[in-house]
Amino acid sequence: MTDKKPEVARRCDFRHFHSIPTRWMDNDLYGHVNNVVYYSYFDTVINAYLIEPGGLDIHAGEVIGVCAESACSYRAAFAYPDLVEAGLRVGHLGNRAVRYEIGLFKEGSDEAAAEGHFVHVFVKRASMKPVTIPPQLRAALEQLIV
Repeated sequence: MTDKKPEVARRCDFRHFHSIPTRWMDNDLYGHVNNVVYYSYFDTVINAYLIEPGGLDIHAGEVIGVCAESACSYRAAFAYPDLVEAGLRVGHLGNRAVRYEIGLFKEGSDEAAAEGHFVHVFVKRASMKPVTIPPQLRAALEQLIV
């Protein structure tokens, strides 16, 4: 066993970015953004991309994405009023599911302050049964493959 730390993701590792302002309520009693909020940043960058340019209709569409797995590694803290620059890429694109990889960067920083992944399985809204990823959405996701 080695004590070698994994490499930190860099901006150039991601295909798409979305800026997210921290909010006063994101901070916890320790003066930094609480760990659970990082997952909302993941949701924000992913869903913003799925809606535009992916064309996902989150309110009335027949197909929706549901989270099957998520994880986050923390390297440096954010605190209000930091601006989070969320990088997004696709690590794996299957027929019915996608694994996103996310890097959260402090404004202007080249190294990720946090990294994570998030797996969506696409399902029919009415039955919650897995379906093939719709063509427009698949085309948008293909643009993020590394």
